[in-house]
Amino acid sequence: MGSGDGQTLVAKAPAGYGEGARQRAGKILLDDVPLNFFHCKIAALTFGAHLTEGYAIGTIAYALTPFVDQIPGVQAEHRALWEGLIGSSTLLGIFLGSLLFGWLSDRVGRQKIFLLSFVIITAAAFAQFYVDTPLMLCLLRALLGLGMGGDFAVGHAMLAEFSPRKHRGMLLGSFSVIWTVGYVVANLIGMHFVQHSTDPDAWRWLLASSGVPALIVLILRMGTPESPRWLFNKGRQAEADAVVKKHFGPEVVLDISARDDDHVSGGFARLFQRDMIRRTAFNCIFFVCLVIPYFAIYTFLPSILQIIHLPDDSGADLLLNGLLVAGAVAGIWLTVKLQRRTFLISSFAITAASLALLSLLPASASLAMVASFALFTATLSAVSNLVGVYPPECFPTEVRASGVGFAIACSRLGSAVGVFLLPISMKVFGLQVSMMALAVVLVVGMAVSIFWAPETRHLRLNDCAKA
Repeated sequence: MGSGDGQTLVAKAPAGYGEGARQRAGKILLDDVPLNFFHCKIAALTFGAHLTEGYAIGTIAYALTPFVDQIPGVQAEHRALWEGLIGSSTLLGIFLGSLLFGWLSDRVGRQKIFLLSFVIITAAAFAQFYVDTPLMLCLLRALLGLGMGGDFAVGHAMLAEFSPRKHRGMLLGSFSVIWTVGYVVANLIGMHFVQHSTDPDAWRWLLASSGVPALIVLILRMGTPESPRWLFNKGRQAEADAVVKKHFGPEVVLDISARDDDHVSGGFARLFQRDMIRRTAFNCIFFVCLVIPYFAIYTFLPSILQIIHLPDDSGADLLLNGLLVAGAVAGIWLTVKLQRRTFLISSFAITAASLALLSLLPASASLAMVASFALFTATLSAVSNLVGVYPPECFPTEVRASGVGFAIACSRLGSAVGVFLLPISMKVFGLQVSMMALAVVLVVGMAVSIFWAPETRHLRLNDCAKA
């Protein structure tokens, strides 16, 4: 093969691939096409989804306190229990949705789940306005998470399968930035609209407002084509070629090795076969270890700031939310410039050290605690870009959505446990012990990454799964 200007031409078809492969000689591979309008459109549709999802998850932080204060049936002795259940219900929904819809996406196609997931998200988001019991809010937040889980699994797979390798890290890594922007916007609106509002239904409007961007994304996703890699892998070569030619030009073709071995079955069982089990374990464990501290801490950020004697008007919450966005933006650049392994391992080390320091500082050292918290926030937000990059790169087409979905499911189950336990842990053991426990989780993630993290930067998508 020869290369130039970032475009790789197929100069010669390998022996044994038949006439169909030889007809691809002299063509540009889909992995090597320049970034075009269609790439940007698919990216915008997936980014809009992550903006909505970050916003929808973020709304609960500032709606939760007025909800449990107003809704009858939440007794004082059960308050921490209900807060944990409601805070973790969306994550449990994502756990189930990622497993179910990731598996379905590998069987019935990416495009169907791409739409269905946002039908569920839109309906559940608007329905939150009418909740009148803790159980009802738990169920609706779980349904919201079910749709999100489906979108996380299929959105990452869809964008990875369309993206050129030169820009794949940037596009997949940007998921985290957009999600973080939505999350922070929800926090800012919650701070100023709910906390300082005289309207007793302000929290209802906050929760239901996530239905507006969800509806917009749903409408814009109508007409999205099926992934040509999925079509080709299912033997539907003519349809795959038609999608590629329509959106990338007649000179562009799929990699002739894109179709996986017909004798290799898909499904979750494939993820645990000898050649796949290590990367399955790596993606699940590193993902879990990153998101447990993220969700546990930021779901209860207002309560944590009160414990370290920083009132609502101190500006600490604004600083930390600003660092979430700044860190996520910096993470895009770091994802492009650094080796994947280097970025991941060093970030685990920094975040673990900052949380350990936070746990050791006395309660009176508010400034030092904020500094440690700031370092943790910026670094964790930056490296969170890799949760959108590694899983779709590590799994082959036959199980890409299943693998991504399984990793997300494990991460959200771990997050749900962390969110459920944190308020109880802080009540029983205090903030310092709770933060040290989360630091240990990060150390586990670092150790697993040292031993198992592959290097996938600059590889074609089909080659990433073999790295």
